[in-house]
Amino acid sequence: MNKRLWLFAAVFLIASAAEAQYQYQTDFAAENFQTRREAVYDAIGSNIAIIQGAEDVQGFIVFRQSNTFYYLSGLEVAAAYMVLDGESRTTTLYLPHRDSERERNAGPIISYEDDELVRQITGVESVRPIEKMATDLSWYLWKAPAPALYTPHSPAEGYLQSRDEILDGFGRSVADPWDGRPSRAGHFIDLLKTRYPQFELRDLSATLDAMRIIKDEKEIDLIRKASQLAGLGIMEAIRSTRPGAMEYQLEAAADFVFKTNGARGLSYNAIVGGGQNAWFGHYSANSDPLKDGDLILMDLAPDYSYYTSDVTRMWPVNGKYTKDQRDLYGFVVEYHKAFMRYVRPGVTADQILDEAAADMRKVLESMSFSKEIYREACEAALEFRGHVQHMVGMSVHDVGSNKGIPLEVGMVFSIDPMIWVHEEKQYIRMEDVVVVTEDGVEILSANLPIEMDDLEKLWQEEGIVQKRSAVMD
Repeated sequence: MNKRLWLFAAVFLIASAAEAQYQYQTDFAAENFQTRREAVYDAIGSNIAIIQGAEDVQGFIVFRQSNTFYYLSGLEVAAAYMVLDGESRTTTLYLPHRDSERERNAGPIISYEDDELVRQITGVESVRPIEKMATDLSWYLWKAPAPALYTPHSPAEGYLQSRDEILDGFGRSVADPWDGRPSRAGHFIDLLKTRYPQFELRDLSATLDAMRIIKDEKEIDLIRKASQLAGLGIMEAIRSTRPGAMEYQLEAAADFVFKTNGARGLSYNAIVGGGQNAWFGHYSANSDPLKDGDLILMDLAPDYSYYTSDVTRMWPVNGKYTKDQRDLYGFVVEYHKAFMRYVRPGVTADQILDEAAADMRKVLESMSFSKEIYREACEAALEFRGHVQHMVGMSVHDVGSNKGIPLEVGMVFSIDPMIWVHEEKQYIRMEDVVVVTEDGVEILSANLPIEMDDLEKLWQEEGIVQKRSAVMD
């Protein structure tokens, strides 16, 4: 590149960066985050809490804030920290300085120098440069005794992550004799202990988990949109299903719907299992061709403004359920309806399971099966206690639990009736996400049909995979 061309490119980049706009969320107002931080102040008393934001990205990865940091601030800045002072009931954000060279390539990035904008977005009282946090923490040690220091001990959830899966993966890395690195949360806690031994460290995870169990109206609206998008994506996949199509093509059809409607993409690895691939609960290779006569199981949802869903349907690859498929999947459909009759405030998951199972025993008496093992599989499903599943929110397996406690308005979780025919390695299930309301329950993914006749009708329509078929062998 000659000198004149280089200067032109440099001026163009600088001008472009100056004209570009900062990117920040507008789903929540600063008052929403202030209310959440008030709950943290109540929990920690006159002590302090510190939240570590997500680390900066390496490689060609789009940054996504950790769920906890976003939940308390809405700020999508890498390598940020938040200190909440319970005595003064104020919050300080610590941010990196502006990196002009990086901005010329990536566009404007919110930094410490944008303190007025940061306070506007988050509602915090103070914004400080990151190098001041160590000194500021030291000031708390002038008191005797020093306040306790709360920080989450559980791993922070990021893109395509839920806590259970992070912990499982961490266990595998610890078991690797050539790895064994501490977790990021563990490393941060070790630094705090080493640098500030005067602080008594306490875990903030339980407090934050309890806060996230009950969703406010804005959160429910985002989960509803994510759920409806999941339904639209699955419907497009059904339209695109034909014998010989690839599992990954159906995933691509759904992901196209997600991204054209403003989602980041998937919120967890898509499960697209044809035939016996569905037997594996979290199968995600999605690499096989679809076979005539098989059922296909699809379980996926988008990451939509930091919220997600968890939706599953099964349908025939050739567009027509067989008699046996109708019997097994039909039982699951009826079980799904039974659960929805009994979800309401004040009852426990166990009560719902018992009431729905009582209804289904009557249904089962009137059903005929071609094989006794099918009846036995349905009977076993009535004893299984996992159909009222995990919480759903910022992660697909969200923090908190609905087990053993009365349901409350604003709880969001999945209903997931399923059966196993072990002799034939058949796994049948469907799944929707619901929110407990004053009147009972709302199915947030209700735009996606559950009846087999309706799913068959969708199959008859032309899908995007047929309209835009693969161009490479």
